[in-house]
Amino acid sequence: MQEYFTSLGIPPEVFNYLIMPLLIFCARVMDVSINTLRIMFVMNGKKKIAPILGFFESLIWLLAIGQIFQNVNNPMSYVAYAGGFAMGTYVGMTIEEKLALGRVLVRVITPEPMPALIEYMKEHNFRFTSVGAEGRYGKVNLLFTVMKRDDLTGFIGKVKSINDKAFYTIESVKRISEDDLNVMEDRPRFTTKVWSRVRK
Repeated sequence: MQEYFTSLGIPPEVFNYLIMPLLIFCARVMDVSINTLRIMFVMNGKKKIAPILGFFESLIWLLAIGQIFQNVNNPMSYVAYAGGFAMGTYVGMTIEEKLALGRVLVRVITPEPMPALIEYMKEHNFRFTSVGAEGRYGKVNLLFTVMKRDDLTGFIGKVKSINDKAFYTIESVKRISEDDLNVMEDRPRFTTKVWSRVRK
């Protein structure tokens, strides 16, 4: 690789201390971002796409670590490697947040029932269960629901608009009943999101 850049008239010092660290940095950003997405797909039970991401993740990692060994005496390679890992983590988390794939379990606990919230969930075809329970300070109402992650923002906004003191928890869900049907429902939405971001 160095010979190629040298043939373009680039001095070896520029290649060793600027171009090579930059290439290592970019490679690490790519493979760590892919790793973050792969873990997300594994957690959501997507068995077909996770191995493909794993293949490209390991391939890019091997290319990056190979350049590290070829430039073992260059401290900038180590800085680029570590910096790429940090930036790749951030980029991967950002992409995962924007895609909002998978489903989450939401629990909402309030001292009293929230009929307005229940009507909202019925209007949006959310499946839910509402039961009475015993809390630290007496009777409470406990509501369970599982929804797609891209519906979460609107739902939490509705909860806060009805009762800004409502207590809620959110957990990722790996698999639910009727999973094959739900995976098919997710697929066009995933394709649309990826395509819209590619066009931008």
